[in-house]
Amino acid sequence: MYLVESKGGAIGCMLLALFFLGTWPAVLTLLERRGRLPQHTYLDYSITNFFAAVIIAFTFGEIGKGTHDQPNFLAQLAQDNWPSVMFAMAGGVVLSLGNLSTQYAFALVGLSVTEVITASITVVIGTTLNYFLDGKINKAEILFPGVGCFLVAVCLGSAVHSSNTTDNSAKLKDSLREGNIVKSKDLESGSNSAEKLKAGSADFLLELEKTRAIKVFGKNTLIGLSITFFAGICFSLFSPAFNLATNDQWHTLKKGVPHLNVYTAFFYFSVSCFVIGVILNIIFLYHPVLNLPKSSLKAYLGDWNGRGWALLAGFLCGFGNGLQFMGGQAAGYAAADAVQALPLVSTFWGIVLFGEYRRSSRTTYTLLGSMLFMFIVAVGVLMASSGHRKQ
Repeated sequence: MYLVESKGGAIGCMLLALFFLGTWPAVLTLLERRGRLPQHTYLDYSITNFFAAVIIAFTFGEIGKGTHDQPNFLAQLAQDNWPSVMFAMAGGVVLSLGNLSTQYAFALVGLSVTEVITASITVVIGTTLNYFLDGKINKAEILFPGVGCFLVAVCLGSAVHSSNTTDNSAKLKDSLREGNIVKSKDLESGSNSAEKLKAGSADFLLELEKTRAIKVFGKNTLIGLSITFFAGICFSLFSPAFNLATNDQWHTLKKGVPHLNVYTAFFYFSVSCFVIGVILNIIFLYHPVLNLPKSSLKAYLGDWNGRGWALLAGFLCGFGNGLQFMGGQAAGYAAADAVQALPLVSTFWGIVLFGEYRRSSRTTYTLLGSMLFMFIVAVGVLMASSGHRKQ
C-alpha cells in the first residue's frame, strides 16, 4: 500500500485534486448548455467516477507488502471494520447528493457562483469539523485566517454575481427594446454560422436559453440558491465522514482491528456514491425535475452525444477525490480542504469556455479580479496550515 509520507507529497496531491475537481463541473456545464439531459450525463459520470476508485484501490492500495497495522486493500475487505465502512459510505451518500444538486445549480445560478457558495459552506463547516477530528494537527493561527479569506472571497463572489446579473438584465432590455432577432448558431464554436455570436451579448444569452437542457428564464432565483446551499451542506459533511472512517476518532472499531486505509475507505465511499447517483437519476429519467422532458433507459443507452465528455468528467472527479483523501491522510483533512478553492479553476473555465462575464461592466471585472486574488490567498494559507499526522 502506497502512503503519502511527506508534506510536499501531500501538497502535490492537493494541487492535482484542485485542478481535477475544478474542471469536471465545467465539463458537465458544457454538456447541459449543448442540450444534453442532466440525467443522461450524470449516469455516465457515475460509471467512471466509481471506476476511478477501483483503479486507485487496485493500484496504490496494493503496492508493496501490507502489515497488520497497515494492510493492503484486498486484505481489509475481509476484516470486521463495518463501523468505519458505514462512515465511508455515509460520506459517499452526501457527496453524491451534493454533486447531483450542483448539476442543476450550475444552470440556475452559474458555474462560478455555485462553486463559490458551496466551497464557502464546505470550508466553514467541514474544515472546522476536520480540525477538531484531526486532533488540531493543523496550525490554528494559520488555518482559521485561511477560512476567513474564503469568507471574504465568498462575499466578493456574491457581489460579482449581483453585478453580472444587473449587467445581463440591462443587455436583454436593450435587445428587446431594439427588436433584435437571434439566428440559431453554435454557442461554443460558431461553426454552424458564418458569423460567431459575441459571448456575453444579449443575442448570446437568448440563444443559450434556446439550446440548453435546463431552461432558466423565468425561474425563481431562490430555487437555484436553495439547491446550492443544500449542496454546500452535503459537501461540508463528506470529508469529516471520510476522516472518521480512516482514523476512527470515536473508537468504534473493535480492539486489534486496524483502521481503514485511505484506499479501502475510498472504495466503499465510491460504492455508495455510485449506487445513490444511479438510483436517483433512473428515477429522474421518468420523473424529471425543473420541467425537464421525460426520458427512459432506452433513450439514455442510445444517447451518445457528449457521452465521452461525461465519462471524462467522472474520471476527473473520481481521481480528484482520491488525491484529496490521499493528501488529507498525510497532512490533515482540514488542510486538504484547500481544494475548496476549486472555484478559482472553475471560474477560469467559465470565462474561457462559456464567456461568463464577457462584455460586463468595469465594476464586475474589478470584483471578479478581487475574488480570484482572494481565492489564491485562501488556498495558500490553508496549505501552509498543514501539519503531519502521526502514523
